[in-house]
Amino acid sequence: MKAIRQYLLPSFLLLLLLQPALGQDKDFGLWYGISTSMSVKKKFELELQTQLRTFDNASRIDEGYLEGGVEYKWCKYVSLALKYRFAEVYEKDLDYHVRHKWFADIKSGWETGNIDLSGRLRFQREDKTYFDSESDKIPDYHGRIKLKAEYKTPSFPVNPYINIESFIQMFQPVEKRIDKWRFGAGITYKIAKKQSIDAEYIFQRDYAPHLSNISLVTVEYKLKFK
Repeated sequence: MKAIRQYLLPSFLLLLLLQPALGQDKDFGLWYGISTSMSVKKKFELELQTQLRTFDNASRIDEGYLEGGVEYKWCKYVSLALKYRFAEVYEKDLDYHVRHKWFADIKSGWETGNIDLSGRLRFQREDKTYFDSESDKIPDYHGRIKLKAEYKTPSFPVNPYINIESFIQMFQPVEKRIDKWRFGAGITYKIAKKQSIDAEYIFQRDYAPHLSNISLVTVEYKLKFK
């Protein structure tokens, strides 16, 4: 664990700083969000989230969505989740149109000293209501793999973390199977027992429809009910 703190984390942060200089098309966006969760039974938890996303150097709204779902604690280290997202997205006709997303997650997590390690395997389907071509009528399927490491700071309400996520296209012939990467580093600030704020920097590299990079700053307020 000492080696992780001394070598892995600084290397990852350096990678994040260097990545924006390596790309071609570049952009910057801000994401603002609020999320809440509530335990309804011993192993079940309801989750609700809303988020507003911007692009074009944070000057225009790219997407706004409302997402809800349920998570089931299968065992100590594994949980399952089902979620649905209703979104309005800025499309090629310069207007906003509805998109529907469904998610199925398998999550796992464990503690090693002051380090919390977690992983998420996500299967998602997206349906558009705006069709620029015939291919837009076909649902989009992706598999997503996300890994996260968070350092629990003793006697201090701020916990730093890093994460990485890949987006894998499914069920369609494509030139590049992994069409998106996200690298993130941030902090969780605990305001009170059931309230916290997440602030994170994300570098996102897209390979489709063309190579592009976007730097993102996200701020999310989290509230947990018992």
